[in-house]
Amino acid sequence: MLTLADELGHLSYVVTGDGPPVVLVHAGVADHRMWDAVVPELAERYTVIRYDLRGFGESAPPAGPFRETDDLRRLLDHLGHDRVRLVGASWGGRVAVDFTLTHPDRVHSLAVFAAPWPGYDWSAEMIAYDEAETAALASGDVDEATRINLDMWLRGPARGWEDVGAGLADRLRGAVRTSLVNQDVVGEHSQGVATGDVADIAVPTLVGIGKLDVADFQDIGRRYASAIPGATLVEFPTAGHLIALDAPAELLAALGPFLTR
Repeated sequence: MLTLADELGHLSYVVTGDGPPVVLVHAGVADHRMWDAVVPELAERYTVIRYDLRGFGESAPPAGPFRETDDLRRLLDHLGHDRVRLVGASWGGRVAVDFTLTHPDRVHSLAVFAAPWPGYDWSAEMIAYDEAETAALASGDVDEATRINLDMWLRGPARGWEDVGAGLADRLRGAVRTSLVNQDVVGEHSQGVATGDVADIAVPTLVGIGKLDVADFQDIGRRYASAIPGATLVEFPTAGHLIALDAPAELLAALGPFLTR
């Protein structure tokens, strides 16, 4: 991977392919590798840019206050891209939404999969998950916190492990652990989400929902699709929260015609 260094540390990124630029922003329990299954096909037609958010994957934890949208802007400036097709999953989806609100002139189109909604009234299931993760980390048991997150975000509430793709848990485990180890310092320095109204988003927008995801995120996905003018909603019947891992072929099928708009 390549690195972009600044006063806060460094961002690691990788560029594959040639053509119009497409940026893939990973989930908050993953890193750039969550997109591995979709990159080869995308790279046949696009310049595919992936990077690790601060404190994830190979990117250093932040050494001071930062905004994820500023990091993405600096990366695009560094690579010489004025306008991109932007795709984000989970927390990366919210980063993509925030970037579109903050820098609308730099986004050609937006695709959002399982992004959170600021201020959402979380269900008892989500609150219980958060409490279990917090308790595990407070006791110093990062392995247990990792297991809790794999259960929630990879397996999900609607299936057993026997129904999850072979090897996916092993592929994701290290990224989850890294995100948990750096969670406090990232949370301390992150300046939060944008304050704009998603109704102001004026670019073509695709919203994806995994039908095996937590009910909260299915509801949130429909909220985004309803609130963003002209947004297209796609449901993935065989996918949980991390659609790019569970259903890469279906995700590519949804993205294909959308990216050419």
